Amino acid sequence: MIVEYLRYRIEQADAAAFEAAYARAATSLAAAPQCKDYELTRCVDEPEWYVLRITWTSAADHLEGFRSGEHFPAFFAEIKPYVRDIAEMRHYVPTAVRGPGGAVPTLYEWAGGAEAFERLTATFYDRVLKDDLIGPLFAGMDPRHPRYVAMWLGEVFGGPARYSEERGGYHHMVTQHLGKAISEPQRRRWVNLLMDAADEVGLPTDPEFRAAFASYIEWGTRLAFANSQPGATPPMQAPMPHWGWGVAPPYIPSP
Repeated sequence: MIVEYLRYRIEQADAAAFEAAYARAATSLAAAPQCKDYELTRCVDEPEWYVLRITWTSAADHLEGFRSGEHFPAFFAEIKPYVRDIAEMRHYVPTAVRGPGGAVPTLYEWAGGAEAFERLTATFYDRVLKDDLIGPLFAGMDPRHPRYVAMWLGEVFGGPARYSEERGGYHHMVTQHLGKAISEPQRRRWVNLLMDAADEVGLPTDPEFRAAFASYIEWGTRLAFANSQPGATPPMQAPMPHWGWGVAPPYIPSP
């Protein structure tokens, strides 16, 4: 793993366009298998300074794999106008000096981040497509659907707002259930298969995480069930749900 830091100096008048360009470029980063995660931050004390952090699987994967791959042209097309504004660009390797602070991690972080939710949904939908009860609901499913659901779950549990930015947020998710007439046995099977998949891929099994995870899954599937019924008129512009630990935060033993 290698961490790339780029420091930009952006004039105030160009700040909004710069952030918008990187929001578009982030689609390519999110799709690149060489990119583990990314974050663009802005200095509070001197707002003209930005720092972009990108974690790559390796330096070679960044400099050779990504830059010669299919996602780089679209990425570079967006950020090219700002290359001249780069004040510093360096690669760093993590050291052994690291550890948790006192802040409570998000459910997304506790689960293992985007990779964990992608493992979960890939395994889950493999089970779904083989299931006689709910498999027919997903006939002709877009092969990218498991990844989209991973993005949704990641955002719900405190991760990046990728589903909102790339898929249309809550409005889009609601439209996926309209008119489906999901039955209660189908809803329950969906829940059971997801919980089985969570065990199979190794999501955390501590009571606190699983209680919060199950709480959202029950809430979400019951909402989807209601929204799918004939004649249902759910609100289409509600905010994205954001799930936390509830009454039982994670147990973190003292060092």
